Amino acid sequence: MEKAKNSLIRTFGRVHGKKLSARQQWLVSNLLSGLLPTDTSDNAILEIGFGAGEHILHLAENSAALQIIGAEPFINGIASLLSAMTQQSLELKVESSGNIIKPEYRNIRIWPDDVRKFLTPNVTFSKIYILHPDPWPKARHEKRRLLSAEFLNQLAGHLTPGGQIVIGTDHTDYFNWVLEQVAKTNLKILNRDFFIPPESGLDTRYHAKNKFGSERPMYLVLGSK
Repeated sequence: MEKAKNSLIRTFGRVHGKKLSARQQWLVSNLLSGLLPTDTSDNAILEIGFGAGEHILHLAENSAALQIIGAEPFINGIASLLSAMTQQSLELKVESSGNIIKPEYRNIRIWPDDVRKFLTPNVTFSKIYILHPDPWPKARHEKRRLLSAEFLNQLAGHLTPGGQIVIGTDHTDYFNWVLEQVAKTNLKILNRDFFIPPESGLDTRYHAKNKFGSERPMYLVLGSK
């Protein structure tokens, strides 16, 4: 019997990288299932593709009253975030995970898969971040780019009134492509200077790498029309 094809276009690369440390593997095996998001409130914030989690941590530290949800299919990024969220003195023999997570990070939830599987009709966010997504620069891979007009419209349907989508990239061609996609959506551009970070905490390690050699990262802040 022919297997059913996945209707989702793969917009990310590998999901496994270097081998996890013993501590990281313990955290993934023992903590991750308890951090899965179950629902959201009007004050929930979503970051799609959080990398190693620097911005997620920043959000949690500065938004204690908000639920912070990170979606990341890459297991090494998840392990890095879990390591940063937990007490460094953790011993692998600890059986109870109740007090392992640092107090300032207990509002973080993790979706370890393609975010589109999480975007059910009852899920809404006051802010959605997509920072330095894979630009898939080769022409034959353009269909894998995450921020298509279709996906942006899907995200717009999950914003609370007055909610925003914040996009950051250091890839000029990709940024211009995203602008073309926005023009086909129900979203409007809220910021005027694309080179000014709209808020603090956006300087992740991918920002610092500036892999594509642009002058500086560019940002879009989008809201519903």
